[in-house]
Amino acid sequence: MSRWEPNARDRLERAALELFDEQGFAETTVPQITARAGLTTRTFFRHFSDKREVLFGGEVDVPSLAARMITEAPAFLTPLQIIAGGFDAVAAAQFTGGMERFVARKKIIEQDAGLRERELQKQAALSDAIQQSFRDRGVDDLTAALVAHTTVTVFSVSIGRWMSLGGETPLPDLLRETLDSLRSIMVEPVWP
Repeated sequence: MSRWEPNARDRLERAALELFDEQGFAETTVPQITARAGLTTRTFFRHFSDKREVLFGGEVDVPSLAARMITEAPAFLTPLQIIAGGFDAVAAAQFTGGMERFVARKKIIEQDAGLRERELQKQAALSDAIQQSFRDRGVDDLTAALVAHTTVTVFSVSIGRWMSLGGETPLPDLLRETLDSLRSIMVEPVWP
């Protein structure tokens, strides 16, 4: 093999996703991934710390992005206005590229308990960052908690819808639609 391998990271990622799909995440080894990609194990570890990083590495630090957007938002905006105003930026930062990768990644994560736990940890980190950022703005604890958890729910539901629609509807539009639907449900009378 040559010393320089063009598109090594992409080749390794494609090979890993194929193998994870074919034989499962737990059953796939790094040497199998590198053999499929036509690269060395050493090259793999130059790009990824372990095979989980194929699925989770290279992602934008969404909690930091959200915290920065909340901190920099004008003081007159409400928490939900701040969240809705950030939909385009988060979608552009995190969800660009081929839809196939997102669908394949979701399928793999859903089939492995450890990966599902890691995905839930990412959601919890996002919720914590949003909650703390709103507290830092002077928002009361209850409102900060509700907005943080609502935001994570809106993203989770919207991303699922976006993938099921094959990306035909832009993710920011689905985020706004999902938030609007949730808001309309929440204004319904609860007690008879």
